[in-house]
Amino acid sequence: MHVLAQAAVISLAIVNARVWTGDARRPWADAVAVQGTHIAAVGSSAEIRKLSGATTRIIDAKGAMVVPGFTDAHVHFTDGGFALQSVKLRDAKTKTEFIRRIGAFARTVPAGTWILNGDWDHENWGGELPTRQWIDSVTPGTPVWINRLDGHMNLANTAALRAAGLTRDVKDVNGGTIVRDASGELTGVFKDNAMGVVDRVVLPAPAAMVDRALVGAMAYVNAQGVTAVHNMGSWGELAAFERAHKAGSMTTRIYAVVPLASWKRLADTVKARGRGDDWVQIGGLKGFVDGSIGSHTALMLEGFTDAPNDRGLRVNSEADLYAWTRGADAAGLQVMVHAIGDLAIRSQLDIFERVARENGPRDRRFRIEHAQHIAPADMARFGALGVIPSMQPYHAIDDGRWVDKVIGPERAKGTYAFKSLLDTRAQLAFGSDWFVAPPTPLMGIYGAVTRRTLDEKQPRGWVPEQKITVEQALRAYTAGGAYAGFAELNRGMIRAGMLADLTMIDRDLTRIAPETIRDAQIVRTIVGGKVVYEVIAAP
Repeated sequence: MHVLAQAAVISLAIVNARVWTGDARRPWADAVAVQGTHIAAVGSSAEIRKLSGATTRIIDAKGAMVVPGFTDAHVHFTDGGFALQSVKLRDAKTKTEFIRRIGAFARTVPAGTWILNGDWDHENWGGELPTRQWIDSVTPGTPVWINRLDGHMNLANTAALRAAGLTRDVKDVNGGTIVRDASGELTGVFKDNAMGVVDRVVLPAPAAMVDRALVGAMAYVNAQGVTAVHNMGSWGELAAFERAHKAGSMTTRIYAVVPLASWKRLADTVKARGRGDDWVQIGGLKGFVDGSIGSHTALMLEGFTDAPNDRGLRVNSEADLYAWTRGADAAGLQVMVHAIGDLAIRSQLDIFERVARENGPRDRRFRIEHAQHIAPADMARFGALGVIPSMQPYHAIDDGRWVDKVIGPERAKGTYAFKSLLDTRAQLAFGSDWFVAPPTPLMGIYGAVTRRTLDEKQPRGWVPEQKITVEQALRAYTAGGAYAGFAELNRGMIRAGMLADLTMIDRDLTRIAPETIRDAQIVRTIVGGKVVYEVIAAP
């Protein structure tokens, strides 16, 4: 039994469990003891019961699986919280349903209130982009500014364009696209950097609303077994996290990542007050190379199969990304960069390699966020350079429905290449990209293990050679996420001395048919020794 120097009586005992520890020294056990905020011991049920006393809460897992708390290594946290309260368009399958839902939601908000979020997907109805004319009649006095589910394309209605003072004469934007019809009129669709021309007039949510969104987001991910997230966000969000921490209301640990261009501000902040604690941590920066495949803004080596003259776009210049990366790295900060297309990935790997050579050896843990479409020649560079692929397996079973028509089946062989990346000895970290995709690690594990697309048209798996095992997927959601945030000394394994962040699942994922993983349920989530989510009738 692995035992921490213990107090007289442990505070919590979980017995009769299938404990997957993630610890190579003892991969499996059947009980865990918790003292306060940390794991006190891992062993047999009999051993752990001996450490219990009258004040110990004993949870009989009745065979349920216990794993290290899941880390979601890529979320947009308060955006996800706000999306929970907004119009739901992700599963709108037709143009008619898309319009109906927006109109119905508009009738529930005061006139003049902006309708945001949405998460629409034009692939659901065949790929035709929506236009403002579709929704103007159902939102005459309500500005609408709703995002595609990838966050790289938004639709504005006429009321929103009017509020932003935009006409057909608006100039194009570098690193973005303003979609126009054949006569030059604005359709209402804006891509990547072009979205800023409307964003500038959308008033930021009051602090109280942000705080409520955060509370909702924490509760929602706790119910999915998530105990920690890496938030790809803003300084305003960091302020909200700090307010919640001060109030003692945190139920999710947050690595608060801020924009890469603000690296000097972050360097000064870290110097002045450190990197935070186990609840709110700083030190990470996120930049962008390109957009997304679904918006045709991913930066590609060759043109899209369905638009051969289009190779996507660059959101930031190579010169800027190099300067920001070099400066941030020299300041001891962690750099993570969104790169989806094969050219975007190659470009950022080149920058990482150059900066590491110029700044000299250190434990820097550069990250490529998404790393979706990797050219074969670049696959081995992840392991060789120590660059972490921070990936979202739900995207594979979602995008796999339609990506072949956009980039072709040959390029798709390097798409969401989980196994190939592990074969290079890269440290894989999994997340969701919530609000873009649901923050559900169980569905992510299902996606990584089966690669069965959501439309059920790929029962053997889309690009099946990239399937990984359940334990590999579990590791990417636990130890992988912890390592990607410099937290592996405290989280990511069930071992005496680690933080007591634990997730209980109603069945052992390693002993069931892979296609049934999506049917598994979270029954308890424990953060810092405290139960933050519990199914009433839990085993």
